[in-house]
Amino acid sequence: MSDERNPRNNGWLARMAQAWTLALAVGMLAGSAAADQPSASGQWRQVDDRTGEVRSIITIAERNGSYHGMVSQIFPRPGEDPNPICSACTGKLRDTPVRGFPLLSGMKRDGLDYSGGTIIDPESGSVYRAKMTLNPDGKTLVVRGFIGIPLLGRSQTWSRLR
Repeated sequence: MSDERNPRNNGWLARMAQAWTLALAVGMLAGSAAADQPSASGQWRQVDDRTGEVRSIITIAERNGSYHGMVSQIFPRPGEDPNPICSACTGKLRDTPVRGFPLLSGMKRDGLDYSGGTIIDPESGSVYRAKMTLNPDGKTLVVRGFIGIPLLGRSQTWSRLR
């Protein structure tokens, strides 16, 4: 008997077709859900914890599967250097202007969470491990720098500029 007329083979083919259809539908739904989630890419207001004043604008972009952020604009207080540099930084970042400074690097996305990267404090030159959590509405981003474990760190909430 040919394969087309063998009911056993037809049942196997039908089950395989159903399995592939189900896998394709699940994959499309998962891809659609991920595509519907907002991204950390964009411009963010970084606010001073003590004064509530906007101190800088951070631009975050995705490059080669990881997210990086740079200081795109600064708002110095009266009497502060309008063009500060990271004099406390070491290596190739020493004396780098804060405007254009590579603040965040190597952040990997997992839904609304980002981790595995670092953040640098341009005032102290200190490098910290970092994690970020984007609010589902895409309007706020909690950025946490820490040493060792996230419990030992500090968080800031940035608001989306655009």
